[in-house]
Amino acid sequence: MSVPTPASAAEAPPGQPWKAATAAWIGSALEYYDFFIYGSAAALIFPKVFFDASDPATATLLSLATFGVAYAARPLGALFLGHVGDRLGRKKIMVFTLILMGLSTFLIGCLPTRAQAGSLAPVLLVLCRVLQGVSAAGEQASASSMSLEHAPPDRRGFFTSFTLSGTQGGQLIATLVFIAVAQLPEDQLLSWGWRVPFWLSVAVAVAGYVIRRRLRETPAFARQAATGGVARLPLAVLLREHWADVLRVIAGALVASVSTVFTVWALAYATSDAVGMSRTSMLWVGALANLVALAAIPLWATLSDRIGRRPVYLIGAVGSAGAMAGYLWAISTGSYPLTLILGITAFGILYSAANGVWPAFYGEMFATRVRLSGMAIGTQIGFAVSGFAVTFAAEIAGPGGDDWAAVALFTAALCVPPVIAALSARETHTVPTELLGERAGRQTVPAERVAA
Repeated sequence: MSVPTPASAAEAPPGQPWKAATAAWIGSALEYYDFFIYGSAAALIFPKVFFDASDPATATLLSLATFGVAYAARPLGALFLGHVGDRLGRKKIMVFTLILMGLSTFLIGCLPTRAQAGSLAPVLLVLCRVLQGVSAAGEQASASSMSLEHAPPDRRGFFTSFTLSGTQGGQLIATLVFIAVAQLPEDQLLSWGWRVPFWLSVAVAVAGYVIRRRLRETPAFARQAATGGVARLPLAVLLREHWADVLRVIAGALVASVSTVFTVWALAYATSDAVGMSRTSMLWVGALANLVALAAIPLWATLSDRIGRRPVYLIGAVGSAGAMAGYLWAISTGSYPLTLILGITAFGILYSAANGVWPAFYGEMFATRVRLSGMAIGTQIGFAVSGFAVTFAAEIAGPGGDDWAAVALFTAALCVPPVIAALSARETHTVPTELLGERAGRQTVPAERVAA
């Protein structure tokens, strides 16, 4: 396999950090537009379209389980994409993941329903969902690595936060699209209307592909390749030198359970017969929370460039645990104003502290030659648990699906490992980029043992 030549190891020209951050934003927006329209559809549409509508509780449980399937596929995708990204560069993975996500999402919009194809319909749905998971496995890690390695050392938090701003932007767009689609009459919504959001992803995929194809490889990776430092087996180096950091990232990534519970389970609960809020009103809660998050994420990230990653991350993890309990309680009361305020507080503000800082926090734990593998494998194992948190929440909520307090305690418990991981991690916001991941006194693997 080929790697960049020494000539490509020159420093990036002025403006490249912004280009890398923009490419990360647009690609992540598409990836997570696709990912979150699936979440909305799994909560509101798929139980009636792909599963047995005569048993609503079981149909909803199975539909939410398909949401988690992609998270189960992500660790396997991370192993492959992390290896390729640390061998051949960040740019190739960013382009590949964009194409795969756009294709798999478009195909979901073309699938036959249960009424048309019987039990084959949910099988095909799961297969497409697996492809979405493989794509997402490499997206955030490659985009975050690209942004971090292009960024000025004192602004790595800010520039890497564009990846998560893109994620929230994609979720916002997905929510707005579903708000429009939800206005259709029930028969049109269930026959063809739900397909439209999945088909729309093609246009954004084409635009994102053009932008990412023009992006330069990072100076840090180019230098690593030019000096013979590209690992032959990044996973072996990662587990030998960074195993503790991989465990920290796995534990830290469990904070994503806040997002999946907020986005999927809380939506299903609020629109169930137990509460009775309308689909449109609850979709607006998500839309406005994500709009606030778009502003909050870069602000939290900028603060982390000043005071450090750990304190900002801890604000997000601890604050989210308590705020989500308040949000689920507000839903149980049936008060829409209270639900809106606490939803924005929990997800738009407090969760954004952890969400905005983790791309820099996790990425700075690893050396350049294993950064993409470390981030991809660590986050995707943690995200796999977070993805199935929705299914567990549906079980914990009981036969009536209305035990919000049990779900709140469950979500809070999943915020404990991220707190422990952050407290045990090193503070890295002032470490020079070329020294990230290096330990005092650690023996560096000789170049001849790791070079291609």
